[in-house]
Amino acid sequence: MTRKLTAEFFGTFWLVFGGCGSAIFAAAFPDLGIGFAGVAFAFGLTVLTMAYAVGGISGGHFNPAVSLGLAVGGRMPWKELPPYWVAQVLGAIAAGAALYAIASGAPGFEPGGFASNGYGDLSPGGYTLGAALLIEVILTAGFLIVILGSTSRLAPVGFAPIAIGLALTLIHLISIPVTNTSVNPARSTGVALFASTGALGQLWLFWVAPLIGGAIGAVIWRHLIAPAGKAD
Repeated sequence: MTRKLTAEFFGTFWLVFGGCGSAIFAAAFPDLGIGFAGVAFAFGLTVLTMAYAVGGISGGHFNPAVSLGLAVGGRMPWKELPPYWVAQVLGAIAAGAALYAIASGAPGFEPGGFASNGYGDLSPGGYTLGAALLIEVILTAGFLIVILGSTSRLAPVGFAPIAIGLALTLIHLISIPVTNTSVNPARSTGVALFASTGALGQLWLFWVAPLIGGAIGAVIWRHLIAPAGKAD
């Protein structure tokens, strides 16, 4: 179990450090900024690379909503859910702290939103709480369907990390303007702690919506999509 938790810690660290780091350091860089598309691609790459690196050890969740969905889908023992969540959140916070330590080395540094998620005034496009809730639920549910489908016995072997990484890229391309994209409570927590906006006050939504979406996606896959007896 220790190796699994270490893998989840480091995988989540990599996701937050790479994905949020691309937004903090590179997205708005004058003339050379990578923009929304670059950040979306960075998040997809973090999951793809770590899924290949440590997915064989822990399953490569790196996300409390994914772990919940896999438990609902019968792919993970429920007793492993709490320690997985702890490892994921600690990995995300460690990444947030590392990003803050690096970013604060720039002249005139102000954390601002610090790649955190939000709705209303903290949404990149000013979207409402209801819009943020809906998109996070829908996209997390879709993400779980991709994960469960691409890792099932019916799927081609060895390609799941590619499908999952591209799915996360697509998710970010859709929702960065709405919520700055969470679909991952650990990712949201890791940077909200260091933001100078009201991100912490809105963090509850980015736990509730992804967890609901993850559970819904698992139920849809297991009971409505997967052939009977072949959901695993």
